Amino acid sequence: MTIHQTNKSHLYSALSRLAEAEGPDLRAVLTDLYHPDAEWRGSHPLNEMRGVDAMEAQVWGPLKRAMPDLERRDTMVVGGTYEGRDMVACLGHYCGTFRENWLDIPSTGRPVYLRYGEVHVVEDGRIVQSSCLWDMLDLIRQAGFWPIAPSLGTEGMWPGPLTADGSVLRPTDADEGAASLAQTLAMHKALGDYNDLDNAGREGLLTMPQKEYWHPKMMWYGPSGIGTTRGLQGFVDYHQLPFRIAFPNRKGGGQITDRSKGGHYVRIGDGPYSVTGGWPSVRAHHSGGDFLGVGPTGRDVQMRVMDFYLHHEGLIRENWVPLDIIDLLLQMDVDVFDRMKSHFRRGAF
Repeated sequence: MTIHQTNKSHLYSALSRLAEAEGPDLRAVLTDLYHPDAEWRGSHPLNEMRGVDAMEAQVWGPLKRAMPDLERRDTMVVGGTYEGRDMVACLGHYCGTFRENWLDIPSTGRPVYLRYGEVHVVEDGRIVQSSCLWDMLDLIRQAGFWPIAPSLGTEGMWPGPLTADGSVLRPTDADEGAASLAQTLAMHKALGDYNDLDNAGREGLLTMPQKEYWHPKMMWYGPSGIGTTRGLQGFVDYHQLPFRIAFPNRKGGGQITDRSKGGHYVRIGDGPYSVTGGWPSVRAHHSGGDFLGVGPTGRDVQMRVMDFYLHHEGLIRENWVPLDIIDLLLQMDVDVFDRMKSHFRRGAF
């Protein structure tokens, strides 16, 4: 087995054990899985921490108390190397019965799904860095509260890949993986080269070179707050146009040349899949529009984003996009957790 296969197989089982660990077993699994000084980065309000003690106290202990029957359901597990670091990227949902409040999100006593995109950097069989974008806004939605403007796309659980082969634990063709990643980066370049200030509007986005990369039946799965869209027209109407009006000529991925200010930390291709992401992945100036129901603030913002792609029939067929919407809104002077707590203090539920 290659190092990629070994790491994928190991994390596929070890991360499931972590989700289901109980009592003292939780610490043992964390210690076995992570380097003692590993870095953990997650969606707001968890954010950044270092070391097994912090992960147990701030992330996994509270989550397990809130959802004692927690389990992990991967829909995608892929791997590769970028800048000399071996990585495993996963997409899926944690499932559990929401028994106790978590991060001030009121429990429901019912099953919930916590959507995740994760990238884990592995050295000598242990994780040294985890980047975990968990969709907190979607969990708040499941708890019965919607704190922002209605989504333009369709809210709901993300499906797995059309091809039903997202857990790539088998050997894959390195040339196919390289071609998948190259197609993604070429599409990114088309998006980066487009000048929003030309004011070509909807028609400009529909006819510019991005159309060469997307499948006619493309699915774009956005985070809660944006939602899911279908086809290039749906992508433009329900996400891309409002986003680019709000953040014209934003810089992302390879456009950010100063690595201390962001850019991609992961670029991998694995068979028909590719993954990119940054912490942050995008930097922008919020100068227009009504994105997420918020008028222009004039603020500079940054976005924690991952992109998972399925390449099918020679084109990009599906794109799953974990994005830390709550962190972005906080930079736009909207505190989702404060709104939520205020709502429940009023006794609405």
